Amino acid sequence: MERTAVLGRLGRRRAPLTWRLGTVTALRDETRHARTLVLDVPDWPQDQLAGMHVDVRLTADDGYQAERSYSIASAPEDTGLALTVERIDDGEVSPYLTEEVQVGDGFELRGPIGGYFTWHISDGGPLVLVAGGSGLVPLMAMIRHRMREASEVDTRLLLSSRSWADVLYQQELAAAPDQGVATYFTLTRHSDPGWTGWTRRVDAEMLSEVGPDPAQRPLVYVCGPTPFVEGVAGLLVDLGHEAGQVHTERFGPTGG
Repeated sequence: MERTAVLGRLGRRRAPLTWRLGTVTALRDETRHARTLVLDVPDWPQDQLAGMHVDVRLTADDGYQAERSYSIASAPEDTGLALTVERIDDGEVSPYLTEEVQVGDGFELRGPIGGYFTWHISDGGPLVLVAGGSGLVPLMAMIRHRMREASEVDTRLLLSSRSWADVLYQQELAAAPDQGVATYFTLTRHSDPGWTGWTRRVDAEMLSEVGPDPAQRPLVYVCGPTPFVEGVAGLLVDLGHEAGQVHTERFGPTGG
C-alpha cells in the first residue's frame, strides 16, 4: 500500500534510520493490480512492529530520484521484508514495482517507521481491524504477527473491497478463521452470483454485527482511503467506542 503517511510520520522514529539496499528475492501477484515483493535487507533493524511502514527510494540512471512510503506486509517474525504495492495507472513508482522489477533487482529502503499505528500481542485485545481496499496491508502484518506468535487474542477483520477479485491475500484470509481470526467481507461494486457476504459500504449495522461490544474496549485499527477512514472512525465513535481506542491510518493519491 502506498500512502501519504500522514500519521505514520508523526510516530516515533527509531534510530538509526538510514537508507539500506534491499534485494528482491521473490515476487507474488496478489490481484490484477497488486504485487507483493519480498526483499532481503541486510542489517534490517530488529525493532519492527506490525503496522509500520518504510520509505522506498528509486534512482534513475540520470540521477533522478523518487520516494514513496509503503506499509510493511510481513510480520516482524518473518524472514524477508514484504511490501504489497498496488499499481496506480498514472503513477511514477508503482508501475515499476508492480510490472518491471525482477528477482535480483535492488532499491533503497529506510525504516521501519511509525509508532502509533502498530500492534503487538502484548497490547492484547479484543482486536478489531477494518480495512478499505489495500488498507488491508498493515492490518495483515498484525494478523500474521498474531499467527506467528500463536496468540489467542479475539481478532476480527472487516474488509471492504470493490469486488472479490480485488481482495488481497485470499488464501491466507480463507484459512484465518481456522486460526481464530473472524473475517467479514463487503463488496461495494461487483459481486458474483452466490455471494453471501455484504454488498454495501461499511455502516453502523455492519460494525455492530462484527463487534465486539464497545464496553469490552477493543483496540480498533482502521486503514484505507481518507473518506473511508474518516467515515468508519466516526461510526465507531457514534457506536460508543472510545476515540482513544480507535487508531487510524489513511492514504490518498501520491503520484504512484
